[in-house]
Amino acid sequence: MAISSIKLSLDLLDPNAFSMMYLYLKKRNGSYSQIDLVMATSVGLIVFEVKDYVGWIFGSGNSTYWTQVLAYGKEKYRLYNPIIQNRRHIEELRKVSPQFERTPMFSVILFYGDCEFKKLNSIPENVYIIRPNELNRTIDLITSQNPPANYSNKREIATVLREAATNGGSEEVQQGHVNYVKAIKDQSGARDGRISGGFNFNPIPRSVRKTLRWLRNLR
Repeated sequence: MAISSIKLSLDLLDPNAFSMMYLYLKKRNGSYSQIDLVMATSVGLIVFEVKDYVGWIFGSGNSTYWTQVLAYGKEKYRLYNPIIQNRRHIEELRKVSPQFERTPMFSVILFYGDCEFKKLNSIPENVYIIRPNELNRTIDLITSQNPPANYSNKREIATVLREAATNGGSEEVQQGHVNYVKAIKDQSGARDGRISGGFNFNPIPRSVRKTLRWLRNLR
């Protein structure tokens, strides 16, 4: 997605929002953390993890892996817990600066595709697991039920997210991240299911991108 299509006006942080997709945040060890989308709002940063799955989904906020069930229970596959995955993204954002460390952050796991949540439990506070039709309501809920964030430097927020989005447009950075994650997977001996979400790099579906852009323009 072209960076020019993203609205970066700083005054949108209060009371509105701007969003940026496909962020590659550089970590202290030189590798990158891939974040699907961050929406900066008046109450803090909403960090999205987008998944594309079919079948039944079972999981717990405390478990390392969740289960995807297909063919009415005949096929089962594991996927890396998206709550933990997005928590790590938030942890990397908090390391950027003292301001990011203090900024409220909310985790939204957006499941796209023909899937159904069968049993999800022990979901932590400020974590929302939703389908696309719940996106508007969820963002309204977050922004209406939380106090305004005390941003000490709005320009820093925009600069960091813009730089991460610029990294996301680099094929070299993207391929380096893929190689890094693959190396970690090989070292750990992890064996995920054929439709595992733990190490995939599925793009945000076009329909979801349209919904997020619509929300950005609406707010």
